Amino acid sequence: MYKTNLLVPFRIFKPTSLLFLSHLRSTIVTCIICFQLNLGLLRVVVARMSKAGALDLASGLGGKIDKTQVLSAVEKYEQYHVFYGGEAEERKANYTDMVNKYYDLVTSFYEFGWGESFHFAARWNGESLRESIKRHEHFLALQLGLKHGQKVLDVGCGIGGPLREIGRFRWTLNYVCLVIWCSSTSVTGLNNNEYQIARGKELNRIAGVDKTCNFVKADFMKMPFPDNSFDAVYAIEATCHAPDAYGCYKEIYRVLKPGQCFAAYEWCMTDSFDPHNQEHQKIKAEIEIGDGLPDIRLTRQCLDALKKAGFEVIWEKDLAVDSPVPWYLPLDKNHFSLSSFRLTAIGRLITKNMVKALEFVGLAPKGSRRVQDFLEKAAEGLVEGGRKEIFTPMYFFLARKPTSESL
Repeated sequence: MYKTNLLVPFRIFKPTSLLFLSHLRSTIVTCIICFQLNLGLLRVVVARMSKAGALDLASGLGGKIDKTQVLSAVEKYEQYHVFYGGEAEERKANYTDMVNKYYDLVTSFYEFGWGESFHFAARWNGESLRESIKRHEHFLALQLGLKHGQKVLDVGCGIGGPLREIGRFRWTLNYVCLVIWCSSTSVTGLNNNEYQIARGKELNRIAGVDKTCNFVKADFMKMPFPDNSFDAVYAIEATCHAPDAYGCYKEIYRVLKPGQCFAAYEWCMTDSFDPHNQEHQKIKAEIEIGDGLPDIRLTRQCLDALKKAGFEVIWEKDLAVDSPVPWYLPLDKNHFSLSSFRLTAIGRLITKNMVKALEFVGLAPKGSRRVQDFLEKAAEGLVEGGRKEIFTPMYFFLARKPTSESL
């Protein structure tokens, strides 16, 4: 009995089970081939990331800040924030200096890891990050109903990724056989950061949209445009840098033509945020230091500011709520993707070591690693804020300036 039981596990390997062994061998071989193919692809991605991106990243670090002054700029920027004893009122009072330093320091990291459009997006299953970002921009353009020949303003345009995409966007209305080409729509990008504007102009030239898409350097709290200048205005995760939402929206209201619309994606704390919860406060502070924000407003504060500025709110919603794929997934260290490899835990580790090496040999300015450190802090805060549903980067609203002002 003992011998019989001992031999039971080995019966499946009798010569009569050759078919099973054949299938097993085929499965093992297939797994090995797939592993080798994926490993090979990963090596290509890593090699491309390290070779093509390293010098571009190094050359842009610090933006327009003198390379010898980057470390002191990092230290000054950090002092504005909670982790270093900073206060929200000080950040608001010095928002121009703080936000300019922030984007001088981080723009190269953003472009290296994220691409030309510095924003999140609601995402469908099976959709890549890049595809979702473009769809996010197209959705906004469709909500505004952009038409041929209109003058459009992008408030806080970054290096112009959305501006170029919307400038080239073609919308086909299949049911009425009408094609609207927005390539001849004039899109002006408003930005107060000199380095980002210079980079944006170069990318416009490369994309061939430099005749219809342009940049103006100015503060969006004090725009250098006459009243009623634009047919449409939008902002994508940008007006969160404003020290005062009402003041910012009021300026947008002023330059927008009567009867026309303003659409935006705002970074906000949701109603689930508890200001007395220490963990919630820590997450908020991590996002603020890692993203150059004076203070993150609640969704209802943005809504109230819009109405106070004179806008009629057509509709508003936190688009993160219905996103099939979490918006923060690209930053989640438990997620892996070859298509957005630089954002994964492995990709970020490689970038960290690459920046460390570049700084060591003098190709990157001192302080570059410190910049990456607070960007990592931001990533952690964003992921936790998203998981706990206390933060959203896509509180969307569409608002109209009345045809006749009654203020």
